[in-house]
Amino acid sequence: MSTIDLPTVERAADALFAADAPHGVSLALVVMQAGTVVFERYGQQPDTVFGPGGPVTADTTLVSWSMAKSITHAAVGILVGEGRLQLDAPAAVPEWQGTPKAAITLQHLLNMRPGLEFVEDYVDDSVSHCLEMLYGAGTHDMAAYAAGLPLLHEPGSCWNYSSGTTNIISRIIGDAVCPAGGDRRGTMEAFLRTRLFEPAGMHSAIPKFDDAGTFVGSSYVYATARDFARFGDLYRNDGVAADGTRVLPAGWAAHAATFTAHDTDTGFAYGAQWWLWPDFAGSFACHGYEGQYTVVLPDRELVVVHLGKSPSAQRPIVNDRLRDIFRAAE
Repeated sequence: MSTIDLPTVERAADALFAADAPHGVSLALVVMQAGTVVFERYGQQPDTVFGPGGPVTADTTLVSWSMAKSITHAAVGILVGEGRLQLDAPAAVPEWQGTPKAAITLQHLLNMRPGLEFVEDYVDDSVSHCLEMLYGAGTHDMAAYAAGLPLLHEPGSCWNYSSGTTNIISRIIGDAVCPAGGDRRGTMEAFLRTRLFEPAGMHSAIPKFDDAGTFVGSSYVYATARDFARFGDLYRNDGVAADGTRVLPAGWAAHAATFTAHDTDTGFAYGAQWWLWPDFAGSFACHGYEGQYTVVLPDRELVVVHLGKSPSAQRPIVNDRLRDIFRAAE
């Protein structure tokens, strides 16, 4: 088993949770090594327009934002392992049949390479398909909104990070697990709970759905920081849970971590609904808006979760403190 320098982790945590921290607010930090939590710290939820804040604890469920995309990848893996979905077959999107979009495969979607138009912006609602999908005209049926956007590039030829793409995948999962005319939300909720969350030990996890009954796999899973760490550890162990239960097919973690593209805007690389940290070979990670991270470093037997509220311009500060933690396990 690898060892970790806990004083180094403590110093990084002190910087993350300092009252005047320049990156914003850290709400939770969990460091798990070889399946055991070796360090954790919790902060304070700030007051918002939605209500007063309060202390965050090990039992507080916090939003995943785009870390949910990696959970969507896990749900696909279960169905691929059962032969109910095929990666290289045309994506099962009914409105694409008989159109050039029919060339889009499930693998293209997982790699963010369908060629569809989508502007992933979290600030300017006049140019953001993401905000329009989550909060505007697309909110009632997010997958239909995203699937209806124009095809700008040949499928597979252009990488474009898109929450809409993940919600199309979520609808494909829902169609695969729910019979026509059935309770889409209830069936999908039960599938996620019994096939993924409970076997992985993620008992706090709460997925959210749109009005069409589709899991909002781009953005909305609530869970404790420890449960996000358990999810990361599931991938560290190639889909095998802590009790030895195989949840994901063998090799599905490697599928997540297979290089697809380099994102020049962030400096990170991308796999399949998971990000890659190029300066830590073999690492892969769930990333979410405002500085949500679940980073898996298999060679160090390490999973690190950070949940907080950091503006994008200050995110590199969080990243550097996380790198300090990773290096503590060298």
